[in-house]
Amino acid sequence: MDIFSTLYRLHIIPFIKKWNLLNIILGALDILAIFLAFEFAYLIIYSGKDLGPLFFTNKTFLLLFLGVTPFWLLALYLLKATEIPRSKQYISIFWEYFLAAGAIFLLFLVIYFLFKLYTVSRTFIVLIPLFGFALLFTLRILEYKVFKQYRAKGFNYLNVVLIADTSSLPFIESLLEHKEWGYKIIAIFTSSDAIKDKYEESIIILPEGFIEVLNDLMEVDMIDEVLYIKNKILPAEVRKIVRSCEELGVVFSLMYRDEKLTLSNAVKTQVADRRFLTFINVPHNQYALGVKKMMDIFGSLLGIIVLSPLLVVVAVMIRLSSNGPVIYKQPRVGLRGRQFQLLKFRTMVANADEMKKELETLNEADGPAFKIADDPRVTKVGKFLRKTGLDELPQLFNVLGGEMSLIGPRPPLPEETTRYERWQLRRLSVKPGLSCFWQVQPDRNSIKFEKWMELDLAYIDNWSLRLDFVILLKTVRTIFQKSGL
Repeated sequence: MDIFSTLYRLHIIPFIKKWNLLNIILGALDILAIFLAFEFAYLIIYSGKDLGPLFFTNKTFLLLFLGVTPFWLLALYLLKATEIPRSKQYISIFWEYFLAAGAIFLLFLVIYFLFKLYTVSRTFIVLIPLFGFALLFTLRILEYKVFKQYRAKGFNYLNVVLIADTSSLPFIESLLEHKEWGYKIIAIFTSSDAIKDKYEESIIILPEGFIEVLNDLMEVDMIDEVLYIKNKILPAEVRKIVRSCEELGVVFSLMYRDEKLTLSNAVKTQVADRRFLTFINVPHNQYALGVKKMMDIFGSLLGIIVLSPLLVVVAVMIRLSSNGPVIYKQPRVGLRGRQFQLLKFRTMVANADEMKKELETLNEADGPAFKIADDPRVTKVGKFLRKTGLDELPQLFNVLGGEMSLIGPRPPLPEETTRYERWQLRRLSVKPGLSCFWQVQPDRNSIKFEKWMELDLAYIDNWSLRLDFVILLKTVRTIFQKSGL
């Protein structure tokens, strides 16, 4: 029996996809593996010493677990070990987890001598990284095998466009044969008759002289990456494609053969068994991005827990004040054009979407956005929620699910993106957020649409952890000043 068909029939996979729970599940499994590493080491060293069967009943061991676990997860993220690979060799995964365990062992030594934990067994300190390495590595291999089968069924794929010549035939064939890698070829630009004869019935083949069509293709289709796999590199052609990809925020990768080749804005990556230079057009500081991801996970989780009483109060206010659901779900566009369901507290009457058509002539915003200063659809409670920004709080669940970040460009409506100018599409190259530059402007409601887009692109081009922290503080100030809609 096909396990994935069964999981779909039981609505398990659709449920996980709908609520974007995959990242939470994988993260929880990693934390569980670390927890078990502590427990196994504890049972071996302390089982006969009347300290109880569980390590977390001991305050020192519990604090060690709570203090070390975030750094262990961060180390795995920085080594790119938390990503489920597409075509990585097992030995590479082995060394990633081995290095992470080594780093954690050094951290344990620092903590041991810094806090003078001389009552803690040194063997206990040694066993935790060893068990952690074994459990985490085994877990990731199992997950890798499961995802290979999942991708082979046509799920979790990346949309790629190839710039190819006759020498690219083996690489193209490997992508098509190994469906478990999860690469879907949308189109191939080539002058090769051999490629055209072999694939024109199953893949869109476009003449290499029509490379300008790539611009239109990236605007209207969901393209994750452009792969330049020609044997002979044409610098002028590459520069032109790179500019187009950078403008739209699409990843561009160039197959290379020179090990010594380096470029300031490119990193070395691997697709199948081939080496690529991937040109980075979005923030790519791995350490800072790792911290940002942890801030998103722990910040959203902490926010949900701390603000849960407030969330309940707001839900009751909405329920008592007007008919309709408490939570309003709206399709929005996220990273690289992928749609998701944005969660908000309902601030309008139940039939607000139908009324929008009647109010189009009253739209006061320029560009594709829609805003009315005194929108008749907004309820009394909704006006208060919008002024304080409290209507956005349910999006903490979007952040926890990995669809959004705490800080990032606000996710647009699908119909808005169809009216974007070309340069504006690059704002979709990063994960959308709860708040950004535009959100914390005191006069944000009077800011022109084009200026709004420029602010979002300025955020992408100048991103740093410090900038996120400043925007986060300004967002809190905005809530207390009630300077929202």
